[in-house]
Amino acid sequence: MSEERRKGYRGTGPGAITPDGCAVEVWERLPVGDEPEVIARAAPAGASILELGCGAGRVTHPLVGRGFAVTAVDESAEMLARIRGARTVRSPIEALDLGERFDVVLLGSFLVHAGDPEVRRGLLRCCLRHVAPGGAVLIQREGAGWHSGLPRERRIGDGLSRVVSAEPAGPGVNSVHVEYVFPDARWTQTFLSRPLTPEAFERALAECGLRVDSYLTADGTWARAVPLG
Repeated sequence: MSEERRKGYRGTGPGAITPDGCAVEVWERLPVGDEPEVIARAAPAGASILELGCGAGRVTHPLVGRGFAVTAVDESAEMLARIRGARTVRSPIEALDLGERFDVVLLGSFLVHAGDPEVRRGLLRCCLRHVAPGGAVLIQREGAGWHSGLPRERRIGDGLSRVVSAEPAGPGVNSVHVEYVFPDARWTQTFLSRPLTPEAFERALAECGLRVDSYLTADGTWARAVPLG
């Protein structure tokens, strides 16, 4: 997904680094949060779901376990090798064109905050290309104040995830530095993220043919979007 994450991970842990700069083992170790529950509440039972940027299956596998028909997309063969029970497609998100439509298109992992607005547009246009009539695009957003009050950490299994800093790296975009610390390994990640107020988020969707239908969580970190018109 462009050069903005290509310098991403450095660390003492084992494992492959993907083309977009992700450490595969980090994503294998990260526990799932409430994402599957949020998605399941917003999706019809047994719905077809296109998961963009599936990684190692942290969200994929719980969705498959709930009976959804998941097509999992990632540009990393190493990530896709970890997926079980879902159809897999290797492709950059922006270039994906399956010629199919899905009940739900899922854009998680805060990808909508891509530092490059043109990358963000490519992601959202992919969502619009693949959502079925009457379907929905579910988008995960950063929480309010995510770039302030740092450092901030949370427990992840037997390790810690720590957002160390978010420093200006250009007009409206920050360079975010994150650490993942486990008893036997440590990784650091640096990436660009563009904070979006709810108004800016909704404008970004509108320019790509989508509108917010509802926010799925009280903190506004999950939104349900539908095509304009």
